[in-house]
Amino acid sequence: MASPSSRDLALTALNRFERESIPPRYFLEDAFVKYPDISERDRALAVHLTNGVLRWRLQLDWVIEQHLRFPFRKVEPTVLNIIRIALYQILFMDRIPYAAAVNEAVKQAKKIKRPHLVRFVNGLLRQIIRKKDSTPFPDQETDPVRYYSVSYSYPPWLVRKWIAELGEAPASDLMEASNQIPDLVIRTNTLKISRDSFIDRLKQDGVVGVPTPYSPVGIRIKEIKGPITKLAAFKAGLFQVQGEAAQVCTMLLGPLKGKRVLDVCAGVGGKTTLLAELVGPRGGVIGLDIRRVSLVRLAEAARRLGTSWIYPILYDATKSMGGLFKNRFQYILVDSPCSGLGTISKRPDIKWTKTEEQIQQLSRDQAQILSRASELLCEGGKLLYVTCTISRQENEEVIEGFLASHQWMQLVDLRAVAPQWARELIDDDGFFRSYPHVHHMDGFFAAMLTKKEE
Repeated sequence: MASPSSRDLALTALNRFERESIPPRYFLEDAFVKYPDISERDRALAVHLTNGVLRWRLQLDWVIEQHLRFPFRKVEPTVLNIIRIALYQILFMDRIPYAAAVNEAVKQAKKIKRPHLVRFVNGLLRQIIRKKDSTPFPDQETDPVRYYSVSYSYPPWLVRKWIAELGEAPASDLMEASNQIPDLVIRTNTLKISRDSFIDRLKQDGVVGVPTPYSPVGIRIKEIKGPITKLAAFKAGLFQVQGEAAQVCTMLLGPLKGKRVLDVCAGVGGKTTLLAELVGPRGGVIGLDIRRVSLVRLAEAARRLGTSWIYPILYDATKSMGGLFKNRFQYILVDSPCSGLGTISKRPDIKWTKTEEQIQQLSRDQAQILSRASELLCEGGKLLYVTCTISRQENEEVIEGFLASHQWMQLVDLRAVAPQWARELIDDDGFFRSYPHVHHMDGFFAAMLTKKEE
């Protein structure tokens, strides 16, 4: 069986996302396993086209609509995605000639076996190419929300939300930064190698990496050919793929060597394995998560990194955890499930899958998980609440509501306890905050809580 082309892979990924809300990265990962003979170049193009369309979908649709002679809603979903893929190449990819983008779209349209669709796709794309420099956009003065929504390709509700919470200029900068393709960031496994030594080793493998500006164990990859997980150093457990903001947040908890840590909502284990590195083999980290598949991946990562003192447990953290453990914990990380609005640069599909209603529900779940986790904290212990979102409802408001109903808990000002290298990331309220447009990393929030001693 012949392998599908990059554009066909992108089309299928986008179609399944539209129909079934399956994150495109999952489909593409499975496809690359199913078709191992697809070249690294074609894999990269498939990912680039898919994410590019998702990143700029609203603007692409606006341009398409300006050149239609009938209502936009009447364009069939598959045909629309064919046009989106071609238009993304025309508007955002300098190295692909217009004619090549149109011809590939025509080939895809022919597979539908309806000649009038071939003529429609061909004619529309050629018309857009002729008039693309004169396509009208919304006016910033009279309708700023619509202007930013179309210009930066964000749903109007999110534009309104960020303008209300951050102000118009910072919200504009945030949207622009979140549309940039981010550098890959990895974390050195300091149980096995130092960061400087590992950067030198990467050079020998043809990989250019530079130290991250904040995390003392992070490396920003500047040049690499092929997936980083194919390196021998990955299989040897010398590093873990993890964003800088996630690294910094985890280290803020500051567990001492030999201590036990509870990681609530551990997921696939990025933060869990770093906690294990921090406490060392005489300590222990319990990783709690509701998804079995995530815990399987956590266990795999622990084996690869050599952190055998991680103990995965399948459990719903919204339920009472009081009967799970005999002893309380001095250190708890609540890596709360959230909207992920701080990670849009990595996962542009988030723009189109999250809603205001979902955020309201998430904030209720977060408050419940935080309350359940606090039951397991010992007096004087530290609990770090972390999200990867830029949303007051999921961040400050959750903390404020929690403290109002849990009088025995109090907020710890991170300015007083954070390592010196992280102080720049702590705001005037004592919270950790990172922003893509300010710090060039994912947007994260963290708050430190402690149980009052009687």
